[in-house]
Amino acid sequence: MGMIFDETYRPFFENAARDGLYDRRFGLCEVELAAVATRTGKRAEQYRNAAPAALKSFASFAGDDAITQLLASDVDVVCIATPDDRHFEIARAALAAGRHVLIEKPSVLSLAQLDELARLAESNRCVAKVVYHKLLDPDHKKLRTLVADGLLSHCNNGYCSLLEPKSISGSQFAEWITGRNPGTYVAVHYIKLIDFTFGGRLKRVHCTGQRGLVGPADGPTWDSTQLRLVYAYNDGREAAYDIHTSWVTPDNFPGYVEQEVQFRFDNGVWNGHSRRRGVECTIEGRTPIATKININNHYNGTFLEPDGTRAQRGYGVEVLEKFAREVAFVEYGGPASERDERLSRVRSLSYNDLAADRQVVAAVQAMEAILAKHAAGTSDCVVHVNDRHGGLVLYAPGSSVAEVLYAGPV
Repeated sequence: MGMIFDETYRPFFENAARDGLYDRRFGLCEVELAAVATRTGKRAEQYRNAAPAALKSFASFAGDDAITQLLASDVDVVCIATPDDRHFEIARAALAAGRHVLIEKPSVLSLAQLDELARLAESNRCVAKVVYHKLLDPDHKKLRTLVADGLLSHCNNGYCSLLEPKSISGSQFAEWITGRNPGTYVAVHYIKLIDFTFGGRLKRVHCTGQRGLVGPADGPTWDSTQLRLVYAYNDGREAAYDIHTSWVTPDNFPGYVEQEVQFRFDNGVWNGHSRRRGVECTIEGRTPIATKININNHYNGTFLEPDGTRAQRGYGVEVLEKFAREVAFVEYGGPASERDERLSRVRSLSYNDLAADRQVVAAVQAMEAILAKHAAGTSDCVVHVNDRHGGLVLYAPGSSVAEVLYAGPV
């Protein structure tokens, strides 16, 4: 119940409690915050004290067996917003208990874990989805529209950058940041954007990075990473995408994050910048620390509507509502005898279904393996995808021995 809960799940549940969830396919569906599971329970009680009356009655479970207690309670859906290296065990337990699951990105850190979750979702007839809210960013939806309509043809290469302030790594995530990297944390947004928008087959992964600010200079905790993905396409051409991420940007930076992309096509160039598309607002004594100068009202914003009501909305909240609608459609969108057909339709949505996450998880697993080798003293490794030795194969410079990270096809 940290930052991501406060920014997206909280407004989603509050909106749903106020308005319900209506769709002509299933009518009115009530969405209740039934229970939460946290490490200490402190943030849960803080939210209970501040929550609207309709949301105060949720059960709160804390401690080592919090997830077990939550799954024994009356919940239909489990949303997982823990640190990324804790996603798998919780998702596996929830799916094994027959609960629908929504996981914050990245879904998991290895293809073996993804295989297990996909198997459980299939055998228990559950919806299993991943949150990639940047796919719902209006700019990214427009990019995909131009590509899908053939107005932008064949992406030759691209560059993405996402820089987070030091407060992310130094305070908000300080408890779990040891051994982690900002590439796994945020590069996955752009891996998915590239994979979903342009298609193709992931072929090679390379990564390097810098250390020394949020951890020892010779340790496994990374300040910033530079990831390169090479995709192959059916026409025989390849495209390279560079994704740079950092969580050591100064806290007095004017924006919450610095997000920039450039994609170069046969017949055009797409440039996007999160701060330059927005507004600037300076408030004496508040900006740029308590309030940022550049405000991203697309992701998540609080608004006083013209009719006097207050709202909180944006694509960070919209993606959760879409998931809830997908689950409601499966459960209530028609006769019980047709549930499997509805489930199949929802699983075919490749923007968020767990089964469509293979190339993203492959890139994440490759990146983590490369960075682990780098931290251990062997830099400049490369991972090949679906070569003659296996699905994910790591090659170290100067070595003729291939290390198979994942044997099956990606």
